[in-house]
Order: sequence, then structure tokens, then C-alpha cells
Amino acid sequence: MTKISNSTMKVYQVGGAVRDTLLGLPVEDHDWVVVGSTPQAMIALGYRPVGKDFPVFLHPKSHEEYALARTERKTAPGYTGFTFHTSPDVTLEEDLCRRDLTINAIAMDDDGSLIDPFHGQRDLDNRILRHVSSAFEEDPVRILRLARFYARFAPLGFTIAPETLVLMQRMVASGEVDALVPERVWQETQRALGEQRPNAFFEALRECGALSRLFPEIDRLFGVPQTAIHHPEIDTGIHTMMVLEQATLISPEPRVRFAALLHDLGKGTTPEHEWPRHIGHEARSLPLIRQLCDRLKTPNDYRELALLAAKFHTHCHRASELRATTLIDTLQALDAYRRPDRFEEFLLTCLADARGRTGFETRDYPQAERFRRARTAALSVNAAALAEAGFKGQQLAEQLRRARISTVKQALSLDAE
Repeated sequence: MTKISNSTMKVYQVGGAVRDTLLGLPVEDHDWVVVGSTPQAMIALGYRPVGKDFPVFLHPKSHEEYALARTERKTAPGYTGFTFHTSPDVTLEEDLCRRDLTINAIAMDDDGSLIDPFHGQRDLDNRILRHVSSAFEEDPVRILRLARFYARFAPLGFTIAPETLVLMQRMVASGEVDALVPERVWQETQRALGEQRPNAFFEALRECGALSRLFPEIDRLFGVPQTAIHHPEIDTGIHTMMVLEQATLISPEPRVRFAALLHDLGKGTTPEHEWPRHIGHEARSLPLIRQLCDRLKTPNDYRELALLAAKFHTHCHRASELRATTLIDTLQALDAYRRPDRFEEFLLTCLADARGRTGFETRDYPQAERFRRARTAALSVNAAALAEAGFKGQQLAEQLRRARISTVKQALSLDAE
């Protein structure tokens, strides 16, 4: 930190930087809280104001964020219903008290000494995610944030404190969670998908009851049975979490993880008299995915991959049974020739689905390689030569399709020899 101050203000490092330092993790961002100062004094020292709701300033040299110590008061439902108070007499402890979790409510002085009035270091040592105070209950975003921290720190052995879980359940029951706007739900979800164990995010939401309010299409999968021969885990919701876990192991890309999460939504609407079979679940998944993506305003690339994975994942699983005609038509529908990167993400999603079953976690998946070989063979057809031969428009498209079918048929028969 480049020091710049006056005689009355005191600066402390706070939040994630302190937490991650104590955990021995890399620190990417530094946040600072300033006690004993005013907006005017900060500006006079060269800090640039950027906060809209409360005074936050950028350091004139490091450009890191410095926030004046503040308190807050709940004035309306939802996560925006707060008024903030900052003044030179707001203490560090008062500022820390408004934070979400004890592990995020630790401050560090210039000399490295810790100010830890809510025993966050003890909770770090004991691997517990615990709320700081009852003020946690006033902000529904904190349910999402805690679930996201759980997705990040569950691999380190962290658990959610029982009293914090009770508080979250009370927030759901009171309707507070219903005040969350879609953009914020998606923001936290997208970040959770990039964590080490994103399935823990959804498991935490389900445990407190928020999953049924925020992701009813996913919540509906739990308790729906599947055929044991293909799904020894039986429960579709458990299978979905296992697929998400496998997607996390094989790809760092959040789009792949999102597609894995949504690939079987249609099984949640299978009539009970058809259980444990789910004929046509692929088609039933599509409107549910569109519904979820519309509600959360997800980016188009997430939506498109999820729709393709839901519609065609069983085609990929049955690759060895498909005729060349079906392989070519599927590649065309996937836009695999023009979108090779997305095609690979589709195959990774299918691999995650194949492995996301009890006892199948390390299985080989030759179906993906068969689809890759089919694509390579199809691309070897010289479309320009067909055009030079005089084919145009729809006639050219049909001749190209036939040539690709013939080439793929030959290539895959050679593969089999």
C-alpha cells in the first residue's frame, strides 16, 4: 500500500484479502476501510470518489478501493432497501459488524496485527461459514453470497454453521429472498459456476429452501427416479449435481458447467406413471431452459450451449448406433463446422453427463471421438468443387450433404476395421 493520509484517519485492510492471506491463498484484490475521515478530506488527499450509494474512493496511485467506515439501516424489503451512514465517529468495529460472514469481518492494521471482534479467525481455523450478526437476515443477497463462498471453500472442508442455516431458512420463509432481482441472481450464479465446487452452491440453496424459489426447474428434479441400470444413483437431482461436479473436473468453462446443470430439466416434468423412464425428456427440457434463461437474463452463449446439450446429448451417447445420415444432420444442427469451440464444449458436456453417475466417474467415452471423426471427415468434402460443378443454392446444400454422408460412412467404416 502507498501510504497517504492525514493525522486523523486510520486505514485498515479488510475483507477477502485478509481472509485469503490467513488461509494461505493468493490475494487478487485489496479492499480498505478508512476510519476517522470525511469525503472532503479524502478528495483533498487526491482520492477519486466512485461510490454511488456510499463514499468509496480510488487511491490516487494504486487505484485500489478505499471505503469510509459506515453503518447501515434496513428501510425497505430487498437488497436495495438500506440507508447508509458515514462519519468520522463510525468505529472500525461498527463497520465490521455490518459485514456478512465472520471470516470476512477481520481487519488488518499497518503492522499486520488483526482486529477480529467477531472471531473470524477462529471460524477460519474451524472451517465454518457463520453470519456476523442478525443484520445478515436483512439482505437476501447474502444467501447467494454464502452459497457462493461455500462453493469456493467446501473443498477446504468448510461447512455452514447450523444457526446460519436456520437464519437463511427463515429469510426464505419470510419471502425476503423473493425480492432478489434476476440480474443479481445470475451474477452470483455465474460467479459460483467458476468456483471449485459449484454444485455446493446449489446444494446450499436447496438446504435453506431458496432453490425452489430461485431455480424451481432444478429443484423439481430431486426425488424424480431414473432407471437404476443407467443411473445407479437413481435420483435425477443427485445425478444433476454429479454431472455438474464432473463438468467442473473436466472443464474450467462456466458455460459447460451451466449446460451440464440444465441438460436434464425435462425429467422434472415426466408424468409419474412413466417413471423411471423419461421418454422425450430432451424436447421437454428446451422450454424449461428458455424459461430459466429468460427469467435470469443469461447471456446468449450460455443459453445456446445449454439448449444444444439438452436436445442432443442422447444423440452423442448413442453415437456408435447412429447412421451417417443422423451424424451429419446432428453436426449441422450443432453448427459444428463453423463453431468448433462450441462443438467441443458440447462434447465435454456430454462426457460430464456420461460420467455423472455412481460408478461411472472414470469411464471412457469413445462417443465423443466418433463425433469428432465424423466432423473431420465431413469437412474434407470440397464444397468449392461442388459449386464449380454448377450446383447452387438448395441444390448445392443437398449435394454437399450427400457427399458428407458418403464420406462419413466410409470414414467410420474404416475406423471400425
